[in-house]
Amino acid sequence: MTREPEGRRFGHWARDLKVTLWTLIVPPTIWAAHFLFCYLWVAVTCAKRPATALNGFPLATLIATIVALLGIAAAGYVARVQSQTPGDPPPHEQGTAIDRLRFLALSTRLLAGLSFVAVLFTALPVIVFGDCR
Repeated sequence: MTREPEGRRFGHWARDLKVTLWTLIVPPTIWAAHFLFCYLWVAVTCAKRPATALNGFPLATLIATIVALLGIAAAGYVARVQSQTPGDPPPHEQGTAIDRLRFLALSTRLLAGLSFVAVLFTALPVIVFGDCR
């Protein structure tokens, strides 16, 4: 029995997943959770101790940002693999199941890219300001 390389197994697993409207909202949901974490944590920290440095918060933001970016990148990778499913060339305007899959996968890919940038811009103020001004 031959073993497939790790990357090929993951790609095969990603190809077998079903892309639905639920998977379409994964990247923006990750961004929204990251956004809420960052801004609520700063609000609570600055309300308790105004005009102080955000002790430990840049590290927490960095960890949350890395986790969010990894989740969005994984969703984008699955969508990329799904969007490369063989079939008719774009535009995917037929009512077939494969065209719907490729359209949803492409939409998920685009939302993953947008969410990736949004997470970076959400974390930027904490990195730039670092205190409760």
